[in-house]
Formats: sequence, structure tokens, C-alpha cells
Amino acid sequence: MGNPMRDYHERSKHRLDRYAPGPGVLDWANQPYPWRTYDGTPRLPFLLAADDALAVRYNDLRRGALPGPAPLDFRHLGILFELSLALSAWKEYRGTGWALRCNPSSGNLHPTEAYLITPGLPGIDPGVYHYLSRDHVVEQRVAGEDAWTGEFRGNGILVALSSIYWREAWKYGMRAYRYCQHDCGHAIAALAYAAAALGWQTRVMDGAADDDIAKLVGLDRDADFAHAEREAPDVLILIGEPGAAVELERLVARADGCAWRGRANRLSDEHVAWRDIDLVHAAAHKARHWPAAAKLPAGLPEAGAPRLDLPAAALFRQRRSAVAFDGVTHMPAEAFFAVLAALLPGAGAPPWSAWPRAPAVHLALFVHRVDGLASGLYLFLRDPAALSELQRALRPDWLWQKFGPPHLPLYLLLPADLRQAAQLVSCHQEIAADSCFALGMLAHFTLAEHEPWRYRELFWECGIIGQALYLEAEAAGLRGTGIGCFFDDEMHQLLGLRGHDWQSLYHFAVGGPVEDVRLTTFPPYAISSRRGAL
Repeated sequence: MGNPMRDYHERSKHRLDRYAPGPGVLDWANQPYPWRTYDGTPRLPFLLAADDALAVRYNDLRRGALPGPAPLDFRHLGILFELSLALSAWKEYRGTGWALRCNPSSGNLHPTEAYLITPGLPGIDPGVYHYLSRDHVVEQRVAGEDAWTGEFRGNGILVALSSIYWREAWKYGMRAYRYCQHDCGHAIAALAYAAAALGWQTRVMDGAADDDIAKLVGLDRDADFAHAEREAPDVLILIGEPGAAVELERLVARADGCAWRGRANRLSDEHVAWRDIDLVHAAAHKARHWPAAAKLPAGLPEAGAPRLDLPAAALFRQRRSAVAFDGVTHMPAEAFFAVLAALLPGAGAPPWSAWPRAPAVHLALFVHRVDGLASGLYLFLRDPAALSELQRALRPDWLWQKFGPPHLPLYLLLPADLRQAAQLVSCHQEIAADSCFALGMLAHFTLAEHEPWRYRELFWECGIIGQALYLEAEAAGLRGTGIGCFFDDEMHQLLGLRGHDWQSLYHFAVGGPVEDVRLTTFPPYAISSRRGAL
């Protein structure tokens, strides 16, 4: 009997002679609606208050210098969502408009949904709320359950994330499951950064089971999804002041006795099933467990200062995915090293302060235009302890020449002009060659072989890295873009990888952006008539 997780991973690979199974032709009339709503629920509107309430700079957050904790109340919960999962702008071209959000998403399709689980706080009753980014409101699924407040210790709340696979599968077919996991990682990081700007700590609750999350936020309620696409539970995140905790088992047990409100809306008239996605979803199901404490690398450096010292709120909102790079912009070496340092799990610095595991993902870098660095292939270790294992896994004739500041585990493998190679492995996309640097994220895949639910988490870790790269690129005066389309095994062959021990799960590029001047940009919530566009 085969391994469903590995079978899915192999079948969903792009190859030079064929791409992973997809829809072929896009059915535009059946494109999923981008907003999940719950009909029949009261809605509580948030104010847009970040600019008035926050003065913290992004550079302070990235080195772990958080401000004092903001009050945990309805107003500041609104800021948490405003800077993480809310709309950041509207774009319009020839009368057609679409929304951008603070959290990136493959194809701007946004399969990730968010739920707030809160005790009684100033301005909001205890209960479960669904966040609707279109209107920057929360919808009351459960409210007024005073007993819930007693299950929280200290000042904290929970945020649950889920995925609607159909939103991505409509466009990307089988490979959509991967992209949904990337986007979950993006959202985890976005929440961690926004919480840090409020002086709050963030921690992924590693022991929570998928069934716990589903029951806690009502995703297991068949009647509420009778005519709607189901959501897959992903992750539960604790956010609040130091010392915040929750009695999760008791909180989950109370969910059955709650009075639930609202029914989920239908996103498409028709739904195309992808059996491979259903199989890997079942194989990667996570039961409740009791994780051991992660052994994080010791002595990691503080990230160097970026080129631009921007207010955190402004930077979070200005994040964009580049659609093209100019092919001429050069990046200073100091900025490049600062970006890499920010990807190491430094103590107390977002987004890594939220992640409960030691690094399992490292970077294979195609450096094209970084002043002071030879063009070529580099490897950046996010945990220096992985050096010997990766040296055994990769081609034996690589140089492994230590490069850059002593505290950065960066190694030159091959000095060469690899722009064509970067473009080829990234599905022939010029953006990988026209960048200052491009990269593939190498994940320690054997972890998922032993515990299949770790398969999702490896993609989440890649997504967290991706969100950090997006923000670091903006802070360096450049722009980043995630690359989900790449030829998996051609990348492995280039590096000399054999077998399944290491797999490239996400590609990314950073460079000088080419702006599309045909587009008109509007503030995110200034023009209500555009909120329902798509």
C-alpha cells in the first residue's frame, strides 16, 4: 500500500515534459467568490485605527524590540486584523476591480479564513467570531458564553485559521493543496508581525488537533455548511500578553453546548472534486498530541538594519507581489545579509517567536545582482546544525566556501551566471532571472515521512519565510514575489539531491519591480462600491 502523502507530492510535481494536473481551461463563470460570510449573524465593525494608535517601526520589531503591550480590547483586536488579514488596497483596470490584502496569496485567491475565539473583553462578548476582511468586521458565530472566559488565563485570545481548498483548486488543480498550505504560513506570519506591533506575543498551539479546531469554531457543523464549500482546519494561535494561556480541552468541550448562529455562503454554483487533494488531506490529518520543546539554534545574530526605517503599519500595508523585475537593479551586500539574518529564528522577534519548531527549511540561492557577491549558487542554513547532512545530500563537488559575515551560515557552492538555470527551474518565468536573487526552499522532507501531518507544517514554514521575505524586500527598497510554479525534480537534479530526504517546496525572488502604470490604486475601505468586486 502506498504512502498517500508521498503519492500526492509526486503526482503534484511540475515536470519539464508536463505540468501537474490542472483544470485546463478556467471556468470564469464559476470562479469562487472571494469572501466567506455567515448569513444571519450579527456583525461588529472594526475601526481603521492603526495609524493613530501605533508608532512602532518595522526595524524595531524585526530585532525583537517590541513596544509595551497594548490593551487587549475590541479596538486593538481590530488593529491586529487590520495589519494582518485585512485589505491593503483596491486595484482597478478598465472598470474591473480587485482587492489586495496584507497577507499574500497564490493567485490572489485567498483560501485562508480566520476565526477569533475570545474571552469577555472590553467592547466584545466572549465567544467565536469569523473575520470578514471585505468589510473589516467580525461575524458573531457564538457570543455571550460567559463560561468561556474562565478557560483563559492571563490576557490572551485565540485565532484559528482554516482553508477552502476549492478557491485554489479552481485555478491550480491538484497543486492547490500546496498553495493553501503556503498561504496558511503567510497568514501565521502576518498575525505574528501585527501582534508584535501591539506588543503582544504569538504562539502556534502545536498540540491542538484538527478536530479540536473544527469543533471550536464550528467547522464540523454539517447544517451550517449544507450548501457551502467546507473548510479544512489548519492551525490555532494564542496571542496576548506574556503568560497568557488557555485550557484548550475544556474550551473545546464547551463548544457543543453553545448556541451557534449563521450559515456559510456558497462560493460557486459548481464544484470540481480533486481526489488527490481529498486523499492527502485525510493522510495529513492531525490528532491531539503533546509536543516536546523545540531545540532552537543557539547564538543567532540580531538582524542588521534594513535600508528603509519605515513605520510597521505602513510597511505591512505596502507589501505587494511583484509581477515583473527590471533585470538591472543591484542590491547592496549589506541589505542582502540583513535579509538573510531576518530569516533566522532570533529570540523574541516575529515571525519566528510564534513558531514552535527548530528550522526544517533552508535556502538554495541563485544570486544574480548583489554588489560584492559573485553571481552563483549559494546555500543558506537556517540552522547551522544541518550543515553535515546537507553536505552529504548535495553534489560532492560543490565548493562549500563560507561567505559573508561570520555569523551568517552562508556558503558559496558554485560561482557562475545562473540566470537561465533559475528561470528554467521556475517554469521558465523571467522573474527568476531578472531578480537580484531567487531561491528555492529546501525542506527536511523525512519529517513528514514519519509524521504525515508535518507535511502541511513544512509548507507553513515556507510560507512564514515567504512573508518575512516580502517585508524584508520592501524594507530594502525592493519587492518580492512568491513562485509556486517550479519544476520540482529539475531543481533537485541541479542541486544533486536524490531520493525524498530533501524537497524544494516554495520558490521566491527579490528585485527591482516594474510597476504596471495601467492600474489605478484606491485605499482599501474608502470606496464601498468596490468591496464586492471580482
